[in-house]
Amino acid sequence: MWPFSNPNVAVIASKREERSRCLANAGSPDKLTPEAQAAGTVFLKATAPEIVAHIQSGEWTASQVLEAYIARAALAHEKTNCLTEVFFDRGRQRTKELDDYFSATGKLKGPLHGVPISIKDQFAIEGIDNSIGFSQWTGKPATKNADIINILLNAGAVLYVKTNVPQTMLAFECRNPVFGRTTNPWNDGFTCGGSSGGEAALLAMDGAAIGIGSDIGGSLRIPAAYCGIYSLKPGYGRMSYYGGKGPTSGFEGIKTVLGPMARSVKDLVFLSKVTFGQQGTMYDIAPVPFREVTLPAKLKFGYYTSDKVVKASPACKRAVLEAVEALRKQGHECVEVPLPAVERALQAFVGLTSADGYKTLLSHLGPDEKDSSLFLATLGPKLPAFIRAFATWLIEKVQGDKLFAGTLRQSRTKPVNEYWKITAQKDEYIRDFYEQVWDKYALDGIIAPVQAVPQLPHGGCDQFSPLAIGTILYNVLDMPVGCLPVTRVDPVKDQVTDEWKAEDDHGSRILEQGVYEGSNRIYNPEASKGLPVTIQIVGKKWEDEKVLAIMKVVDDALGKERGFGPGSWDKYISDSA
Repeated sequence: MWPFSNPNVAVIASKREERSRCLANAGSPDKLTPEAQAAGTVFLKATAPEIVAHIQSGEWTASQVLEAYIARAALAHEKTNCLTEVFFDRGRQRTKELDDYFSATGKLKGPLHGVPISIKDQFAIEGIDNSIGFSQWTGKPATKNADIINILLNAGAVLYVKTNVPQTMLAFECRNPVFGRTTNPWNDGFTCGGSSGGEAALLAMDGAAIGIGSDIGGSLRIPAAYCGIYSLKPGYGRMSYYGGKGPTSGFEGIKTVLGPMARSVKDLVFLSKVTFGQQGTMYDIAPVPFREVTLPAKLKFGYYTSDKVVKASPACKRAVLEAVEALRKQGHECVEVPLPAVERALQAFVGLTSADGYKTLLSHLGPDEKDSSLFLATLGPKLPAFIRAFATWLIEKVQGDKLFAGTLRQSRTKPVNEYWKITAQKDEYIRDFYEQVWDKYALDGIIAPVQAVPQLPHGGCDQFSPLAIGTILYNVLDMPVGCLPVTRVDPVKDQVTDEWKAEDDHGSRILEQGVYEGSNRIYNPEASKGLPVTIQIVGKKWEDEKVLAIMKVVDDALGKERGFGPGSWDKYISDSA
């Protein structure tokens, strides 16, 4: 239950009852024959290209495939509470039309013919709410589709569910008062991440073949990492975001992008081929379709295991080094690279996003109480100037944490001229990053941790939202980034050791104390045993296709025995029983 009262309780109750009624229309897998259950499992283990190929050959129908994914989506929701809007009947009508078309013509409707795709709640679908968890935004269905929805439908996709997000989509604890909290499919004591958290949870349990999420500070990559799936954050201008509803319309200090989430690199490539370069309503998309990339036999990777804002945990460090080792065995060159002071990127992000004191962001709460996951992120502007000045002095001079103090100083309301100044500083940082990393080392790609920790337990975002700097960095830089799972947390391998503590790559003392020290520490490899550990793969601006190609190289080098991809959740649960 939501932990506080809400005057809109009747609205919320009605919305949840509507969802429950629609979910009841899923049908019970228990009533299926053994043959039908076995067939459903085959559908769920198929990649999107395989689904289309089997439909084209006449072996499967779009309706058969959808029923399997509907049943699994209902199971995933029962396990994690990942769904918001449920419209199974609309999906069924769609597959009937696709099957009739194929039966009559022998042709596919498009490259995504019959592929079940889930959608993050914020993207408008005509006739369906996109409330993003604000109770006062419910009951106001969209009057037209977002660009991405039209692109998917024109390509033959099947839409049937939307998925949960955090309140305001600024946090990465996936919870709001309308739809409740979404949990991690591998361990319900942990969050699935955000803001595309419902998408990640659903995909991890094979409840969709592909999903659509968005990203302004890590919202595609954090939930992908927490749930052990694959994602791509494109650079701005490759996929149309028009029709994505958010609480800060008009903010362009950091560009929001949408991107695919999936269970394999193949699926990311498949969707990117359909969506890249498709001009949007605002004519803001580079008219460049997907470009095939031929990589050199030997690639050069840069890597790091600490951004020196928050030192990466032993588990996240191990994931990077295991990827590096696997690549070196394949003959690729990997060099450790220092980054330009990453706190500059964090402070630019905080400075820009807090410029109006978060008034616009929070103005949509209405009767909804602000979620605790937004506490630290939105604290700064609430502090009177003299208290902020004293607090930052105390943090810097007494506690010796200049990084935390500097970030807190930036979290406040600002005049326009200071906003412009921060924007100029952001641009300077982008220039420095290219000069000091890409140009200096002549890299093909960068391998990095997603965050300092593999996942956060519920409530962890309240005090540790700056952990998102691992992903925020590449939103500030506007670079394409892929995310793929490497390993799982191992309590034997991933302990905090004296050797790890002695390494000279630590960051904020305040944050690292809370993450790694004391009985309430956030990083606990015993508690998070078996949870996925994921890496980021970064490319230069406009090299989105190269990032996808490199992801395949890394994925292949790591091997298939890691236990991720279609069918992996069932196998993990079975093996753990």
